[in-house]
Amino acid sequence: MPSENRIKNEIQKDTLANKKAMKLKITRGDKVVTAILYENPTTRDFIAQLPLTVDMEDFAGKEKIFYPPKKVSTTERKAVSDPKIGDINVYAPWGNIAIFYGSYSGSRDLIRIGRITEGIDVINVTGTVKNVYFELVEQ
Repeated sequence: MPSENRIKNEIQKDTLANKKAMKLKITRGDKVVTAILYENPTTRDFIAQLPLTVDMEDFAGKEKIFYPPKKVSTTERKAVSDPKIGDINVYAPWGNIAIFYGSYSGSRDLIRIGRITEGIDVINVTGTVKNVYFELVEQ
């Protein structure tokens, strides 16, 4: 299991490498998660559906998933070869959004659309997380 400092360092490097990325705010009650979104067709389709309130189901004890109201583009797939805790991906075969809070293997079926930069502990809980609000925020 990677150390918390290593995860924070990876997040900082990733954030600096994507300075032009859009910001996403994820709210659960009074707790906030922040993320950056990457520029690609899948992300644009997701953003077009914001703001959005969903219930996030636990999947495999390492990711929270939900299905957006409308399918997002999955045409520009690139294998996720460097998986990281905090990744926000679309699983192309099912069309679900997956936020990884545990270690996972890369896959050619995942499309990375963003990365959690702060507050991942809000979703790193057992079971379904209800009434999670996603919105795009100004930089």
